Amino acid sequence: MKYLGLFIKKTLRILLKPLSFVPAIAMMCFIFYMSSQPGGDSAGLSFEVSKALVNGYNKWGHKGLSDISLATLAIVIHGYVRKAAHVGEYFLLAISVGLPFYVYRIRGFGLMLLTGLICVSYAVLDEYHQMFVPGRSGEPRDVLIDSIGIFFGVILVRIIGYIGRKTIFAPLSLDKYEVVGE
Repeated sequence: MKYLGLFIKKTLRILLKPLSFVPAIAMMCFIFYMSSQPGGDSAGLSFEVSKALVNGYNKWGHKGLSDISLATLAIVIHGYVRKAAHVGEYFLLAISVGLPFYVYRIRGFGLMLLTGLICVSYAVLDEYHQMFVPGRSGEPRDVLIDSIGIFFGVILVRIIGYIGRKTIFAPLSLDKYEVVGE
């Protein structure tokens, strides 16, 4: 019975490992979808987010700001919201790309390099893609902003991987030392 359990565990690992890349592919599709929106639609969406943030700040902070003040504040933070979206998207992309590599035992500098290269390359291709979308443009500055999210995403993957390897996944890493015949 012990061997059956070990067989099932190893088979599941083999089958599920490739599926660990699904979140990365989904995140890439989401970024592509968001970049495919015409400039006016994209700006409108991020402005709605800016208004929601300002209204939430007004409501929860009990500020009592006028409608004009709220609209002005939404306009002021709009650019920051757009850039924060870039950072957030690529932060999530780096995590979703880095964790599967960690599953495949790519660690340390190799993990950072491979994840960084894939994510920055995708950011460059995304900016190139935006040059063909009405009302959008490809900006090298946006690749640098995306890289901030990538950097912090890779660092988080390294931290999660290290902590996980030392705590909850430690018993799994000991499987290779299991003595057959016990």
